[in-house]
Amino acid sequence: MPHPTTNQVTVDDSRVHGDWRDELFQNGYVVVKNAISPDRCEYYIDKMFEWLESFPFGFDRNDRSTWTEQHLPTHIKGGMYHGYRIQHEKFIWEARTEDGVIEAFAKLWGTDKLLVSFDGVNFTLPSGTTLPQTKPWPHIDQSPLRQGMQCVQGVLNFAPNGPQDGGLLVVKGSTKLMPEFFKTHSGEIGRETWGPSDWFGFDESEVKWFEERGCEILKVNAEAGDLILWDSRTMHFNCVPSSQNLRAVVYACYTPASFATPDVLQKKSEFFDQRIGTTHWPHDNLFTETSHANRPEEDEGDLTKRLYEEPVETDLVLKLAGKKPY
Repeated sequence: MPHPTTNQVTVDDSRVHGDWRDELFQNGYVVVKNAISPDRCEYYIDKMFEWLESFPFGFDRNDRSTWTEQHLPTHIKGGMYHGYRIQHEKFIWEARTEDGVIEAFAKLWGTDKLLVSFDGVNFTLPSGTTLPQTKPWPHIDQSPLRQGMQCVQGVLNFAPNGPQDGGLLVVKGSTKLMPEFFKTHSGEIGRETWGPSDWFGFDESEVKWFEERGCEILKVNAEAGDLILWDSRTMHFNCVPSSQNLRAVVYACYTPASFATPDVLQKKSEFFDQRIGTTHWPHDNLFTETSHANRPEEDEGDLTKRLYEEPVETDLVLKLAGKKPY
């Protein structure tokens, strides 16, 4: 059955705009340059260090001997952090409300009345050793049962990210082939193979099907302050760094507020109040598989503090969170 829709208007990806949107529609991804200033990038990196140091695990940015798992809060897949309600830390909401970031998504969707995802961060520290490569998990984050582009994911990139620095890999050109793939493979793909909601993973032979039709796997590189965008229908995955460089990003996706049903807005508002993180999707898929335990404080008996720094609930923050109508 098709996914339910609300007041969703599909973006015309055949129209020529003469800017970065053309590259996004053609290739499935784009790097929007200089969305965040150098000073702000340094600020967010400093706040990420400060957040790590705020735990009673002994991490010290000036002591490399503490840059180990035993001195860090729980993270997954390298430096990805989704626990301890980090999705709602003050500096994360500050990053989400950067003018250049919101302007890019407003330009993409044709409206500044947006919702934002409650997503996490990646802060990968140089370990002094080469990190083991994880098994690739090529996937898409939008179901082929949905019509048109309904979710575009974003990476707010705060540190230079080159070919050896780990990060996003995309299968360039895969977006436009998705309808053909699912049509020709419908007999092989049972509904039971779907992951949670819109997520779908591909095996090696299926990736090869795309490569045989001209698609190529590319590492997306970006400078500090760049915004990486990709269509959720574009096959993508991640790789860990082979360099000794810092990786610092916030994951953030924005979609028109009109895409959300009243029920979703109510649930999103409640999650914001509870400081709960969800998925890449701002207007749907508001489930969570991440622990939202309170922070451990110096006194092990004190588990009452939800966040290191509570966000400032500005008018814009409340609207992006779905708590206040436009």
